[in-house]
Amino acid sequence: MGVSMAHGAAVPLDETSLTWKYFGDWRGILLGLWAGSMQNMHPQLGAGVEEHSLFFDERWERLYRSLYPIYGVVYDGERAEQTALEIRGYHRTIKGIDKAGRPYSALNPETFFWAHSTFAMGPIAVNRYFGDRLTESDKERLYAESIQWYRLYGMTMRNVPPDWKSFQDYWNDMCANVLEDNKATRDVLDICRLERPPFLPWLPHPLWRLVRIPVARGYVWLTVGMYPDPVRKRLGYKWSRADELVLVALGRVVAWSWKLLPTDRRFHPRARAAWRRSRGELPAGALLVQTPARNLPPVERRDLPQHYSPTLP
Repeated sequence: MGVSMAHGAAVPLDETSLTWKYFGDWRGILLGLWAGSMQNMHPQLGAGVEEHSLFFDERWERLYRSLYPIYGVVYDGERAEQTALEIRGYHRTIKGIDKAGRPYSALNPETFFWAHSTFAMGPIAVNRYFGDRLTESDKERLYAESIQWYRLYGMTMRNVPPDWKSFQDYWNDMCANVLEDNKATRDVLDICRLERPPFLPWLPHPLWRLVRIPVARGYVWLTVGMYPDPVRKRLGYKWSRADELVLVALGRVVAWSWKLLPTDRRFHPRARAAWRRSRGELPAGALLVQTPARNLPPVERRDLPQHYSPTLP
């Protein structure tokens, strides 16, 4: 199945896919620091972030607005390919020479696929720690579907592992032999001065500065626990048996409590709207849900080609 998907037509996913069930789930936010740091450990991707990204000036806003097109590639149906091509376009100008004299480009097929691979692993990691116990068949299906939606970007498929087993070999090799400890990775992991979230405007700044201390420590601890062991070692983190037991217990609490939420509230707005379209509760051609104004880039940056910056009503 993986081979046929890798070389077939670009077909969007729909509500029959396993990816729809898991990818737009809000629990994915728990992987935010994990995904960002794992991506940045790729030498070319890290160089692009260090030299081109303004992410660290507006961390919350950039994270939350980026989720809309990222989820759109999975949930936008007939419009998913257009969303994917827009994302590809945001990366067009990100290229150069890094401090070690190595050329890099965000559209290098190996670099672009590495970023995608962290998204492909997302539902698997979420469920490993905070959700359902996936079978190997489930993982094979999720990976095959990730190939299906990766095709929407119009990138070459020659470097894409054709099935779950070969992807695991690729992932393990990347973690052990390619990823590096670099400035972009350390910057992502440094959240000790994280600004107040824009969705908590009522929270006094002095109180946020107090709350931020345990939040930052806890989020980094959680991220370290989810790292593959070679990545943990490369970054110099330690992880004990006691840490693992606490993480497992925390994960079971999250998994249990998650089932108490109404189904629609578990999903990001872009995914939630897709589910509603699939049930006939919204017209098939209803306008796609876009990020709210609070997450838009600063006015002076909204016309830059690397930004998702929709025109809002």
